[in-house]
Amino acid sequence: MQRAVAPPPVYYADSAPPPPEPPVRGRLWRVLGWVSIGLSAVLVAGSLTTYGFWRRLDGQIDREDVGGKLGDHRPPKLNNSLNILLMGSDSRAGENARYGTEAGQRSDTTILLHISPGGESAIGVSFPRDSMVRMPPCKRRNGTTVPAQFGMINAAFSNGGPACTWKTIESLTKIHIDHYVEVDFAGFKRVVDALGGVEICVPRRIDDPKAELHLRAGRQVVRGDQALGYVRTRYVLGDGSDLDRIKRQQAFMASVVKKATGKGMLTDPGRTYDFLSASTRSIKADKGLSLSVMQKLAGSLRGMSAGKVRFVTVPVEAYPQDRNRVQFAQAAAEPLFRSIREDNKVPEPAPAPAQNQVPPVPPAQVRLGVFNASGTGGLAQRTADQLAERGFQIVKVGTAKKRFARTQILYGAGAEGQAARTAIAVPGPRPRPWASARPGYVYLVVGREGARLRVINPVPKMAGEIRADRDICAQT
Repeated sequence: MQRAVAPPPVYYADSAPPPPEPPVRGRLWRVLGWVSIGLSAVLVAGSLTTYGFWRRLDGQIDREDVGGKLGDHRPPKLNNSLNILLMGSDSRAGENARYGTEAGQRSDTTILLHISPGGESAIGVSFPRDSMVRMPPCKRRNGTTVPAQFGMINAAFSNGGPACTWKTIESLTKIHIDHYVEVDFAGFKRVVDALGGVEICVPRRIDDPKAELHLRAGRQVVRGDQALGYVRTRYVLGDGSDLDRIKRQQAFMASVVKKATGKGMLTDPGRTYDFLSASTRSIKADKGLSLSVMQKLAGSLRGMSAGKVRFVTVPVEAYPQDRNRVQFAQAAAEPLFRSIREDNKVPEPAPAPAQNQVPPVPPAQVRLGVFNASGTGGLAQRTADQLAERGFQIVKVGTAKKRFARTQILYGAGAEGQAARTAIAVPGPRPRPWASARPGYVYLVVGREGARLRVINPVPKMAGEIRADRDICAQT
């Protein structure tokens, strides 16, 4: 669900004088910065930084060395993004035996989590398990090799474990994957219970004894077996397809992110520790996901909000030989894969503030007026809408009486931090004080050169995507 369109501008500054003439041409300054994001357990860990704490969590993770199983012809790493392969296993071993007998082990859910360079946003891309794909040769744990084959994508896990799924996704998308995380049924329940349950919304009452699933209609919180049954059931909710189940799983994961990033979790050290401990005891990961990597990732992700995380499904179409299977719709899927591969339009880090320089404030604290001084109709409104979508408080949109070639950022008394934040979003113009400006306000004067907003995330929006901050019942 996309962010709601900003309401019509409120004219707080009706008496403000017109923007002044541009200053004498000089060198341009860039005041750019990083905006932190995070996801789920990794995010809340950022507030718990003691080394001993991290060591205890790190020691609970079951790790596997997959380096020698990925082959020599992997996609190159093109940027500083982070790509983590998330897999839900349908293993019936150990605690999972109560869920029946199932020969072999497959990936029940496969998601590629892409965190943009600089931690601006995250997107989880689901791969339908009924997708028919070409799988590369894979090494088994016993050292033998499974030859290349064509089949359902979830068979890769059975062929060679997480490394084979990793290798398969890389071969299909040409996206370099950095790490993997695997969780089974029992681990899933522990994480949900440590969160205190997760909110869902169902369209009607559900009574499915076979799935041990009993839900009333509407908004509710589920835990344990009810949560597991909700994300796994395929026939009592929706149309019975894997694609419909994926939508439900994405909605559930969005609720997990929303709950994990909520104030109640972040301000309660006990709940935070219980959640993280349950998470680390419930996952398997590659050896490369080390303690230092986890600490660095958590430190960079502390400032994320749920609205920066979204979930999409790889575009698919019916597989001609079997209408119960699907295949990638390459014309639509390749642009998505390419945008993730090339997600590298990230600015350089902002320089350290000079002495006595006020640091930038969050966008929501910036009261911004946008003036069109270019002579091009609608430019100020379009720019204002884009900035409002990024959280800026747009207080006025207007037209300057004069035409300017260059774009300017002007600010009134007490608005140094607000101007610095505006300059991060609109790199190029150097903020400067304006004696006639209203105190506490910033003015973006868009000249003929336009206002080039800093790219936050070039991965395009897609039909049917789910954002983690949306109302859980909005699309039921």
